[in-house]
Amino acid sequence: MAVKVFMTGVTGYIGGTAFDKIYRAHPDNEYTLLVRNEARAEPVKAKYPKVKFVYGSLDDVDVIEQAAAEADVVIHTAESADHAPSASAIAKGLEKGHTPEKPGYWIHLSGTGILTWYDVVNGREGEPPLPDQKYHDIDDIDRILNLDDRAPHRDVDKIVQAAVSDSVKPAIICPPLIFGQGSGPGNQQTIQIPTLVEMTLREGFAPLVGQGKTEWDYVHVDDVGEMFLKLFEASQDPEKKNNPEIFGRHGYFFGPKGVLNFKKIAERVAEEVQKQGYAKEVTVKPVSLAEQKQLKGYIPVADSLGQNSKSVGQRFKKYLGWEPQVNDSVEDDIANVVRSKAKSLGL
Repeated sequence: MAVKVFMTGVTGYIGGTAFDKIYRAHPDNEYTLLVRNEARAEPVKAKYPKVKFVYGSLDDVDVIEQAAAEADVVIHTAESADHAPSASAIAKGLEKGHTPEKPGYWIHLSGTGILTWYDVVNGREGEPPLPDQKYHDIDDIDRILNLDDRAPHRDVDKIVQAAVSDSVKPAIICPPLIFGQGSGPGNQQTIQIPTLVEMTLREGFAPLVGQGKTEWDYVHVDDVGEMFLKLFEASQDPEKKNNPEIFGRHGYFFGPKGVLNFKKIAERVAEEVQKQGYAKEVTVKPVSLAEQKQLKGYIPVADSLGQNSKSVGQRFKKYLGWEPQVNDSVEDDIANVVRSKAKSLGL
């Protein structure tokens, strides 16, 4: 029988890429997608004519709850890391519509922004990572499950964890900084590095928070799409779907490919903006987090440019055989990002 899949965020960067991967591998499943309205559904329908839609926002919790109750698998990517009402609705719907004999599976998108908590709480802007800020998703699972409640995304992650039962089996994907062009029917661009590029193009300098010694892990969006595909297929695999190390409280999955330093990234952005002729001379300028927030082109996600997020992925490889395959780095992609962002700004 066809698997019934309910998904949010298909018009987004990560969700669109994840859905494209899953749909191409399993086109005969029954897909129901949450979109805001018929206009937003049009490009999705054009690319995937057999899918069904339910209409509403993330605050339409009754719609989400009912769709979750009817689905075999729920994939939540639309503002999923920080929107508590939709997560609660999914938890309630899955519990209502499933039994221990026929459980519902939930693949939830969070992020390794959770690991920035120490810098956020202690105001460590631009400072290098401390040894204790590195988290392995198997070896340090108890630390991850008990992160400080002030950690970003933590309130929603706790909703997902609390839903674990014999009837509801969640897994949480926590990708690091993501780069590359997506393959979905809507937004195909990431956020962090393009935000840095936009601030540089608008201000004439590349802002660097504090000393710029912070580090994040990164991964290509195609590899993130494969993460979702691997977990979706695990939910239908008799040898994997009942494994609590995959679906359950321990089901936290990190997936880094490499490590970036924001000072090097800022220098590379400045170099490329100048090289492509958008300014005669572009420097790297240290700023405080407060000063960064006043720059043209700033959006809140840019706060992460001044914090550390250090993840070590063990779980995907051990249980699902996933490893990142794309060899490009964030630095390799900066020329394309500058070109694309400048075009979007009409420069």
